[in-house]
Amino acid sequence: SGLLSPSKGEIILNGTTISGMRPERINHLGLARSFQITNVFPNLSVFENLRLGVMRRYRLNYNFWTRVSSLKKVNEEVEQILENVRLSHQRDTMAGELSYSEQRSLEIGLALTSSPSVLLLDEPMAGMSKEETEYTTELIKELSAGRSLMIVEHDMDVVFALSDRISVLVYGEIIATGTPEEIRNNAQVQEAYLGEEVKVS
Repeated sequence: SGLLSPSKGEIILNGTTISGMRPERINHLGLARSFQITNVFPNLSVFENLRLGVMRRYRLNYNFWTRVSSLKKVNEEVEQILENVRLSHQRDTMAGELSYSEQRSLEIGLALTSSPSVLLLDEPMAGMSKEETEYTTELIKELSAGRSLMIVEHDMDVVFALSDRISVLVYGEIIATGTPEEIRNNAQVQEAYLGEEVKVS
C-alpha cells in the first residue's frame, strides 16, 4: 500500500510497477487498505467520514469555493457506501460513538471510497465477539465481490470462509499455499497453525 517500501523485489498492480510509490498514488491506481487499529475521524459523523474519502477521489478536498452540500454526485456515492456497509441508520452518528464492529465497518467503507480494484484488510476481526465476526465476515464477502481481496487474519474460520487461495505464515516463513481444502488437509498447517498434533507413522 506504500506505507513501507520493499527492501527488494517488485510489486506490480494491474500491470504497473508500484514499488516505492507514495500511498496516495498507489490508492489512485486502485489499491486501498484498512488497518488493524481502527482509524476513523471520531468527532465527525459517519456520513462526513465517508464524504471526505469520496471527495478525495474527486480531488475536491482543497477546493475552498465548493459548497459541500452542493456536491450531489459525491453525496449520492456516500449514501450508496453507507447502504453497502450497512450503516445508513447511523449516518448522522459521530464515528467515535459507534460500536467496535460498526467502526470496523466504517473503516472498510472508507477504503471503498476510492473505488478500489484491490482491497487489503489487516486483521479486520481483531477484538470482535463471535456475533460481530460473523456479521463482518458476511459484510466483507459482499463488499469484495468483483474485487481482489487480500486479508491478514488469525481466525481460520474467517480465512476459510473468505479465501480462494491461502498462504500460511509461521515465524516469518510461508509453510504452505493452496486452496482452503488443501490448507485444511495440510499436515504442517494442522500441526503448526490449527493446533492439531500430526501423528507420524
